[in-house]
Amino acid sequence: MEHVLFFVLSATCVASVLGMILSRDQTRGALFLVLAFAALGGIFGLLDAPFVAAVQVLIYAGAIMVLFLFVLMTTDPAEGREQEKGRWLGIPAVLLSLVLLAELLLALRSVAGGASGLAAGSTDRLGGLLLGKYLYAFEIASILIVAALTGAMALAGRKGGR
Repeated sequence: MEHVLFFVLSATCVASVLGMILSRDQTRGALFLVLAFAALGGIFGLLDAPFVAAVQVLIYAGAIMVLFLFVLMTTDPAEGREQEKGRWLGIPAVLLSLVLLAELLLALRSVAGGASGLAAGSTDRLGGLLLGKYLYAFEIASILIVAALTGAMALAGRKGGR
């Protein structure tokens, strides 16, 4: 079952990245990237890396892509050109449904098997490293992310004529 799920998630990830590359609409490309991030999170879950899987889905597919979509929506990428018709939107919908079904089955399997999800103390050790030895690097990375977000919002405001 794990091999089949791995191949389904891998195919979903590759197909969504190809959809992102071939899409002419920036918003649809960003949504394809969200699907790729979600499939990658499922692959990390299969590799017994639940913390990395959760971070992949929460941070990349959640927070960062929401910010990307927010910037794309404020710049109005469809301005000045006609929207392309999405007759093939059923394919990404089916792929997303398969990914969500696979993640649901994986979660049910781990609950039925009595797996705790995380090794004892692994998040404690990670938190100790992030807030101890690597505190300055962690804080510098967060400042860089806030600066990049502020710059993106400033550029989006200038392009939109605001």
